Amino acid sequence: MLPQRGANLSSSAADDLRSEQAYLTTLYGRLDGLREQADRRLKTILLEAGGTPQGRTQREATRAHYAEQLAQMNAVENGLCFGRLDFAAGEPRYIGRLGLSAERHDRDPLLVDWRAPAARSFYLATAVSPDGVTRRRHLRTRGRVLTGIDDEMLDIEAAEPGGREDVTGEAALLSALTASRTGRMRDIVETIQAEQDEVIRAGLNGIMVVQGGPGTGKTAVALHRAAYLLYTYRAQLTKQGVLILGPNPTFLRYISQVLPSLAETGVLLATLGDMFPGVRARAVESPPAAAVKGRLGMLDVLRKAVADWQSVPDDYVEVDHDGYPLRIERAVLEDARAAARKSGRPHNVARQIFVTEAIHALSLQIAERIGADPLGGDNLLSEADLAETRRELREDIDVQQALFDFWPVLTPRRVLRELLSDPVRLASAAGDLPPEDSALLLRPRDARWTPADVPLLDELAELLGVDDTLRKRQAAVERREAIEYAEGVLEIVEGSRSLDFEDEKDFEKDEVLSAADVVDASAFVERHEVLDTRTAAERAAADRTWVFGHVIVDEAQELSPMAWRLLMRRCPSRSMTVVGDVAQTSELAGTTGWEQVFEPYVAQRWNLVELTVNYRTPAEVMAVAADVLAAVDPALQPPRSVRSAGVAPWALRVPRAALPAEITAAVRLESAEVGEGRVGVLVPEALEPELGKHLVETVPGAAVGEQPDLLNQVVLMTVRQAKGLEFDAVIVVEPDEIIAESPRGLSDLYVAVTRATQRLGVLHTADLPKVLTALAP
Repeated sequence: MLPQRGANLSSSAADDLRSEQAYLTTLYGRLDGLREQADRRLKTILLEAGGTPQGRTQREATRAHYAEQLAQMNAVENGLCFGRLDFAAGEPRYIGRLGLSAERHDRDPLLVDWRAPAARSFYLATAVSPDGVTRRRHLRTRGRVLTGIDDEMLDIEAAEPGGREDVTGEAALLSALTASRTGRMRDIVETIQAEQDEVIRAGLNGIMVVQGGPGTGKTAVALHRAAYLLYTYRAQLTKQGVLILGPNPTFLRYISQVLPSLAETGVLLATLGDMFPGVRARAVESPPAAAVKGRLGMLDVLRKAVADWQSVPDDYVEVDHDGYPLRIERAVLEDARAAARKSGRPHNVARQIFVTEAIHALSLQIAERIGADPLGGDNLLSEADLAETRRELREDIDVQQALFDFWPVLTPRRVLRELLSDPVRLASAAGDLPPEDSALLLRPRDARWTPADVPLLDELAELLGVDDTLRKRQAAVERREAIEYAEGVLEIVEGSRSLDFEDEKDFEKDEVLSAADVVDASAFVERHEVLDTRTAAERAAADRTWVFGHVIVDEAQELSPMAWRLLMRRCPSRSMTVVGDVAQTSELAGTTGWEQVFEPYVAQRWNLVELTVNYRTPAEVMAVAADVLAAVDPALQPPRSVRSAGVAPWALRVPRAALPAEITAAVRLESAEVGEGRVGVLVPEALEPELGKHLVETVPGAAVGEQPDLLNQVVLMTVRQAKGLEFDAVIVVEPDEIIAESPRGLSDLYVAVTRATQRLGVLHTADLPKVLTALAP
């Protein structure tokens, strides 16, 4: 796209600014009016109470609708309108974060939502294919004030030389790219490029894999795609919800403002460690241990671990029943166990079969003892007698405890905790694993949960199941009690009514309705049942079995096969957007090819889209990264950078003893260069404690740790913690140690050097790795 500036496109830039500011003021006036209207209606609804169950449900839906409208209108306060399209024929069309209708419905909308089909030309029109557009105007605002205009004439003859054919809105794009980082990701709604737009507006069905190198905007595209899908398929996705899975909590905080700025607030942001309700898996474990847990071989280990809880005695177990010793033979429990396993039901559900079979066998044993005919005939106990015996056995605490010991009710957390902390259980269940892998799994019983544990817990939940017979029975009892209570209330009301009128004349002739005439006890209970007012995202976070309408996975190359099993259960429709870069895979259980991930689930029925343009990383930095990428895989091609920063990446060798002080000096220098921007210091994991402590002591406000706050100007972190993040300046420390820390150390280094949007430096105490020898001293 070849840009042409506004001064050449209008008689007066000042007149343009005044005209556009007037229109912007009109838009905000309409927004304020709609916001006031929605607020007034919401307050009216909140004052209402009572009603039928159907009325309450409808009222709650209306309340949620106006609450969502208010949240959307508040979210777009900044940057409400950012663009305008002029056409060869017809009125100009303004593009913004939200659609605004005119007060008269027969008129064109005041503002077109960027996701609407009518707005698409803003992102796709070019001089070669203008789609009827003669001019694209970018509006720069601060709050409600217009601060600047950038115009593009989509006219080949009028176009100026020097523009880029693969970039639209070049001035606005470069302004956004060179702006200082703030510690929170910005949306790219004003500068979406054509190849990104194709991904964002793709249909809902199927799995789309978005492969792209550093800086291609994969994460931003995924987030804008979520906003687009919610706009286009709102009725479906509002009920089912959209899940966005990120690599770590720092990343989720980093992207947390993007969707609200796009007027969408109902999406669940989570990490793998959040995907089992009641467990917040944040502990760190060794990469080899996480890799073992991530392999599909753990399926057999988990199945065997559950089976090991289904035990039988060596010979028999004796319990006291009704004053007599009762022997529970091994053979009885073996038969009961076989029947339960044959059913194919999950462990906790199949337990009912185990108990029923065992009780039946024990009742026959008792019948043989007390009902035998002394003359040698048939047993004297009737079927009714046997049923009563079985009832007594079920109610016998000692019998129930004995059966519970051999087939207990289990939870996923108990099974996994015992498996990973008990050498005997682990040896039994993991017999097919290599000894070195089994050794990696063993840990103390009080160890905290790690993200790699969550897919195992989820798998165990499937293997164990939930026997909700007692819960349903209890719910029925509670409802029956509530109805009986309501009947009592209505009787009291009816009795009071009779007393009130007993002295009035002609009472029998008057027809006065009572509460019992209007509502029965069952309806009375329904009216007082508590409605679930949580959003789909809130309910999904608390429900392991929730099925999402769409799932978006960022840094997807890091997920293990076991983690993919969890996600496929959450999305049986296979409606997914998967973004990642196989060249950046750090986790040992991650993937180096998308085919091996998806073929087990959808065979060849998935779509691969590649993003090839690097918007974030300047050409000088990408030239260094290209050498690292070639060492990772010579067949991989780096993305093409759209800009240069004008600053050569540097390297500095320092004595080991001086390394902490040199990091502080480099941080101060880079902070001065980037002004209000952000500086990231990426270090080997082994050096994080030492170097982090020194940096915090010498640089006020520096953030260090497992979950640093990116709002701080200076952040020291490991490369794995920096996944998906970006900084104005990046200082990579001891690159040779970063490479040596993992079998995929070169991929880690590739991630490290591509986090910079402006400046890159390397501090080292040993010789530079060969892949970085191009750095300027």
